[in-house]
Amino acid sequence: MKKIFLFICIIALNCSFAQTEGYAINKDLSKTYYKTFGSGTPMLIINGGPGMNSNGFETMAKKLATNNQTIIYDQRGTGKSPLKTLNSKTITIKLMADDIESLRKHLKIKKWIILGHSFGGMLASYYATVYPNSIDKLILSSSGGIDLSLLNDPDLITSHLTKIEQDSLQYWNDKIDKGDTSHTTRLGRGRALAPAYVYDRKFIPIIAERLTQGNMDINTLVWNDFRKIKFDCKDKLKSFKQPVLIIQGKQDVINEEIAQTAHKAFTNSEVILLDNCKHYGWLDAEEKYFSAIATFLKL
Repeated sequence: MKKIFLFICIIALNCSFAQTEGYAINKDLSKTYYKTFGSGTPMLIINGGPGMNSNGFETMAKKLATNNQTIIYDQRGTGKSPLKTLNSKTITIKLMADDIESLRKHLKIKKWIILGHSFGGMLASYYATVYPNSIDKLILSSSGGIDLSLLNDPDLITSHLTKIEQDSLQYWNDKIDKGDTSHTTRLGRGRALAPAYVYDRKFIPIIAERLTQGNMDINTLVWNDFRKIKFDCKDKLKSFKQPVLIIQGKQDVINEEIAQTAHKAFTNSEVILLDNCKHYGWLDAEEKYFSAIATFLKL
């Protein structure tokens, strides 16, 4: 009897996080890999980076899949969405937004909730300017902003590190600059950098490993394109009427002014700042982070 009960529990657990995966075809015939969890109102999660895959966001997707169908995907050129060539013509913000729209159409979703984290928040904001009618609700989680004002602070990250951590970061950066891109070196850099992103130091190993996964070529191409198009969504977002939640940590590397700038641009938005929390709300302030999102989604 106990074995039968255990089997039923396992079945129930698997069903609660039932997942599918596949590929959507983009306008330029490249492919976007995606994975879905749960059922209900669809929610696309756009991970940060730029230049990182979606692997680190599976735990969040499963947590939010309790009441929604959550979707994660690998942005062009990352993970299981490779490109034959990486250059200024294949990596642009417009193409990345078009990929999201192609995925929506592939999944036959009329409107979805968009949750963009960090760089993903910037991409989500741009997506809202070109495909506003595809969005039901928008969540900006520690977003990099709706313009390039975050680039005004050259010490954006290092100001959140101790002198010892800054020295360590410089050491590992020097090794990488000299051609040592081994996992050991990249992980060393990640360990030096991770304290800027999480308030609770027990999460440093998780973030350090995540920081080894970035593709710097894509990262550079994306920031170059941001500058090329003079990324600034403020005027266009004034006509966006759907509900918007802006949520980040009070101790985030992203300055509160960036959140307030977005809040002023959106006509139907709210800002929630989480105490004792840096860049990863679902780690540092798990209960408050998910509770805020749940409340917002019920509106």
